Amino acid sequence: MSIHWIDLVIVVVYLLGITGIGVVAARRQTASSANYFLAGRSLGWVNIGLALFATNISTVHLIGLASSAYSDGLVIGNFEWMAPFLLILLGLVFAPFYFRNRVATLPEFLEGRYGPAPRTFLAFMAVVGALFIHIGVTLYAGAVVFQSFVDLDIVWSILIVAGLTALYTVLGGLKAVVITESIQAVLLLAGALAVTLYGLAALGQADIHSLDAFRAAAKPGQLNMIQTEGEFAWWIMLLGYPVLGVWYWCSDQTIVQRVLGARTERDAQLGPIFCGFLKVLPVFFMVLPGVIGYVLFRDEIGAQPDATLIVLMKNLLPIGLQGLVIAGLLAALMSTVAGALNSAGTLVSIDIVQRLRPGTSDAALVRIGQVTAVLVMAAATAWSMFGEKFGGIFKGINAMIAVLAPPISTVFLWGIFWRRGTRQAALATLVGGFLLGAILFVLDFPAFGLKWLTTHGVPFMLQAFLLFATCSLLFVAVSLATPPPASGQVERYCWRSPLAVVRDQPLTSLLDARVLALGLVGVMAVCYLIFA
Repeated sequence: MSIHWIDLVIVVVYLLGITGIGVVAARRQTASSANYFLAGRSLGWVNIGLALFATNISTVHLIGLASSAYSDGLVIGNFEWMAPFLLILLGLVFAPFYFRNRVATLPEFLEGRYGPAPRTFLAFMAVVGALFIHIGVTLYAGAVVFQSFVDLDIVWSILIVAGLTALYTVLGGLKAVVITESIQAVLLLAGALAVTLYGLAALGQADIHSLDAFRAAAKPGQLNMIQTEGEFAWWIMLLGYPVLGVWYWCSDQTIVQRVLGARTERDAQLGPIFCGFLKVLPVFFMVLPGVIGYVLFRDEIGAQPDATLIVLMKNLLPIGLQGLVIAGLLAALMSTVAGALNSAGTLVSIDIVQRLRPGTSDAALVRIGQVTAVLVMAAATAWSMFGEKFGGIFKGINAMIAVLAPPISTVFLWGIFWRRGTRQAALATLVGGFLLGAILFVLDFPAFGLKWLTTHGVPFMLQAFLLFATCSLLFVAVSLATPPPASGQVERYCWRSPLAVVRDQPLTSLLDARVLALGLVGVMAVCYLIFA
């Protein structure tokens, strides 16, 4: 072991403590499916915002952002700073319809808009996403942490964390997940802040006292948020990120389930916007340390960028604080896995079982959700064993999202803004886009030993946009070739026009979601003006 016994005690106490809190929260949450899957629709905007943030900032982010910043620089922070714009889209555009229609899942919303067939296929795609993306890669990232500090085989590292997280998630449902996520979000930020502060102090000890000195010690362009060439060039980010973001932030059950459990429509809108303000922080706490790692420890890290955060922790943090940060990494892992497990159980119970067998009791639906969570965890654990072949943790997970997201983003965006979209178009787009994405995934994913598209100058972000454009053409063409939907069907699920988002209702106060969203846009504009 390369971890001090004090740090080990902190980690063990955390694991047992957070599991205990989750189990206690579970005691009264299995009475009905509404309680189990949606926390009884009792969540306030603060809890929603914190839970969105904690589920998003997984171990993949903590390790992957530092790794990518070590290799590519602050430009990777655009994944964080473009997220607030998509969270505004969730809060202002999608959340009102989700809340007013009282849907329990996003496939249920899709059925209201298009019909039952698209609902079933989206539920299948969402479970695939939870298994391969949210859980599988996250478990591998957590195992990387364990292996770096404890002489424990990667299989046992994965199984320990997977088992503890599944325990309170399976027992307690969304309420247990959100309660633990709120705690984990605070711990996560504290650990990330500690690494950053000690890293900045170490720069001073290395006689780097100014931004110019820091820039000179880094690679050329490593401190630039905006790049003009390469796979993260500004135009590629501008085209590709919204495609990934609409799926991830606005139509992925794992993320949006917190909004579906909102107490009021106002909570459903303010929660995402609150999370948008929190998303300013990761560039400073999670991306910047990667550049610091390059400046201070590039000889030690070498050609293994995924080790950047671990090297920073070992070299900079004192005994006791190392345990806190490791606990923060576990917090990030457990919150993401817990959220994905709960959403997978919800999708199978509500969108598949309840629809095929409407008479299924609440108790049976909860049990089916619990069994689903266990099975998905087992499958994701097996997939995570191939993590070393992902081609880098952060890029690996985004490469998966780039082929899964486009058809889903297409049917949600066109569906909520274009009333002419039809059920035939939605199904054709989901099925056709999924199959095309699967082909691209095989052709360009390092785990299969292929990088055909990347080798030919088409990075994953550009792949996402091109696939979205193809899906959009398919959606429009099939819609125009099929009968239009009934006006009554689309009235409850579509905006009359894009401007109706901001003009539909009069402003009530300065705490109106639209006013706060405008403030968030201003904050992001200032951030880009300062750091671009």
